[in-house]
Amino acid sequence: MWKKILVGLVAGLISGLFTAGGGLILVPAFLYTLKMEPKKARATSIFCILPMVIATAIFYGKSQFIHWEIGLLCAVGGIIRRTSRSKTFK
Repeated sequence: MWKKILVGLVAGLISGLFTAGGGLILVPAFLYTLKMEPKKARATSIFCILPMVIATAIFYGKSQFIHWEIGLLCAVGGIIRRTSRSKTFK
């Protein structure tokens, strides 16, 4: 349990200080410290980052810093590309 808490604290500290993406820290930490398999480490990292991304999007959206059209087009393109890859690489 203490390893999991330590990974979260270190990832949060480094991400906050150096504006590094949380996945840059979390995926290797999950792989080497918690001995997760790579696919599970990447998925868990995305799940950990999701609440922060949602909160940040709300604040930026309220301040009108988001270009919605470009953001939505990129999101749709990413979803289409991702779903087509997952069908190909099962």
